[in-house]
Amino acid sequence: MYRRSTLKSFTWAFEGIVYVLRTQRNMKIHFAVAFGVIVASLFFNLSRIELGVLLITISFVLIAEMINTAVEAAIDTFGTAFDPAAKIAKDVAAGAVLIAALNALVVAYLIFYDKLQQPSKNLIHVVRQSPAHLTVIALVLVMLVVILVKAFFHRGSPFSGGMPSGHSAAAFACWTAITYVSAQLELAHGLLISLLAFLMAFLVAQSRVESGIHTVYEAFMGAVLGILVTTALFQFWY
Repeated sequence: MYRRSTLKSFTWAFEGIVYVLRTQRNMKIHFAVAFGVIVASLFFNLSRIELGVLLITISFVLIAEMINTAVEAAIDTFGTAFDPAAKIAKDVAAGAVLIAALNALVVAYLIFYDKLQQPSKNLIHVVRQSPAHLTVIALVLVMLVVILVKAFFHRGSPFSGGMPSGHSAAAFACWTAITYVSAQLELAHGLLISLLAFLMAFLVAQSRVESGIHTVYEAFMGAVLGILVTTALFQFWY
């Protein structure tokens, strides 16, 4: 019972994310910018702390936009008549989004300004030597694409069906990354490592189908999405 309740809580939370992305133009802009910044980070020698700060800042902007939407929706349930207090609440929520966005610009300046002065070839070389960084970026991009596709099809949520399966996408993205890293580093038993990772990813996809959350087609398309995004990143940068 507790497990089912927890899963439903996650499902409703992600339904909220998909709803805001479907209905709010500013959220779509924030997602597009976040996607572009994460891809751009591949060209720079970001430390783990810098990458963490970047992801936290992006999350801060998205959270502020979601809170703004929630405040507006809550106020609108009480009617459409003008109320000065309602206007203040909406303006304050919008101001929070503005502060978050300005903070993001400052963080981007502090992180990227000096790095823009470095030769791009050296930056790409550093990224190639950091498979862990590239794997994290791949997983983040895969999940962003999954949310965008679910918002486009207007069906399901990352934990409750819909097109494509987010679990399958993440699992097969991990398998693809493990395969590239083990091959590049020429690890002993690299083929066995890749095979085990594939079996784990397959079991994840199978569990989503057997539980009735996804169809075979949705799980398959999730796997394809995870493989394609991760392969594209590793082919170009690793």
